[in-house]
Amino acid sequence: MARLTQADLVDLNHKFEERTPVELIQWAHEMFGDRLAAISAMQKAGSVLCHLMSQLEFGLKVLFVDTGVNFPETLQTRDRIAEQYGLNVITLEPELSMEEQTAKHGVLYLTVEGQQECCDMRKTKPLTAVKGEYDALLGSLRRSDGGKRESCPILAIDENMNCLRINPMAIMDDEQLESYISENDVITNPLHDQGFSTISCNRCTTPVLPNEPKRAGRWRHLGPWSVYCGINPTDMDPANSPAIDLPQDLVDRILGRETDFMI
Repeated sequence: MARLTQADLVDLNHKFEERTPVELIQWAHEMFGDRLAAISAMQKAGSVLCHLMSQLEFGLKVLFVDTGVNFPETLQTRDRIAEQYGLNVITLEPELSMEEQTAKHGVLYLTVEGQQECCDMRKTKPLTAVKGEYDALLGSLRRSDGGKRESCPILAIDENMNCLRINPMAIMDDEQLESYISENDVITNPLHDQGFSTISCNRCTTPVLPNEPKRAGRWRHLGPWSVYCGINPTDMDPANSPAIDLPQDLVDRILGRETDFMI
């Protein structure tokens, strides 16, 4: 095995700024094959990612974390996308139901610390349960989402999953996103038309006013201290240069280099 760090990806990330989302997905498929999957929460950008993948017909899996307290509209969007786009959507679930979790731990999402614990159990742990099955995950993070995502890299190290996160839509702005949705009649979560700019669990997501930040509706009851759930590593405060362990030949191919073992 070989170490791949975020610092190793600087040059490649710079080069990829000129690539289109389709080109980046194609590169990822060529590089990782069936060790590549996508992750989508079935929001607007995630729906666009699913549509792009359906057009390329690579047969890649789409991972969806069902927290057990998603809105019905979100689950309906998942099912429509799977059926109409012909995608293999894999639903991941937490170990405990919300009822079981509440009986054991109480209502966690009423405090900042509890929210972090709740998100870890209901979102992050179901994903890390499949750690080792994939060397890379396609995501739908965009810099136009603002906040900590304003500087989201196209390629990012995910230490928890020991894989590479690839954000092929990182440079797609809001206007480009809406144009793609309109031009391609992309299936989207109907809650977006009801004032929800971002959508997650029904306990902690509310609509936003026109003059509010996009993520104002997430954990509104906790004030400005809780904005992210932690499932996306670039939303957190990373170490100086996070690293993962991948096969030597795969690291060499990612970085476009040949390893000389001659001494």
